[in-house]
Amino acid sequence: EGRVEVYHDGKWGTICDDQWDDRDAEVVCRQLGLSGTPKALSWAHYGQGSGPILLDEVQCSGNELSLDQCKKSDWGRQNCDHIEDAGVSCDPFTVLPFPSPTLAEGTVRLAGGRSPGEGRVEVYYNGDWGTVCDDGWTDLGAQVVCRQL
Repeated sequence: EGRVEVYHDGKWGTICDDQWDDRDAEVVCRQLGLSGTPKALSWAHYGQGSGPILLDEVQCSGNELSLDQCKKSDWGRQNCDHIEDAGVSCDPFTVLPFPSPTLAEGTVRLAGGRSPGEGRVEVYYNGDWGTVCDDGWTDLGAQVVCRQL
């Protein structure tokens, strides 16, 4: 848990809490590889940052793999002060009725592609992300991955 900071164009900066909600927190927790119940916190709950405020008006659906895939203002374009720095808690001690769907065994993601819909197939298993060998890989396997995503 803590203030959310992002790295862009050679520098670290904060995120403004305008539109910040639990769906955004879910994406941050997923991007960090943390399970638990995602909770968005606003008004510099974890203290004010310093330096640039790099993102504003972040509006994730909750299914994205990273904040970069979410709807948001252009990098560096904002109308905020650090008193509005966004925070996130990914509380690992919160008991969910089912295993977290974001990090369930067999969850797949795409990495290294030029767009969110392409890339190297990675699978979550036994607490780690790993790649899929292409031996016997066919369009049928790709169709299954696309359905999972």
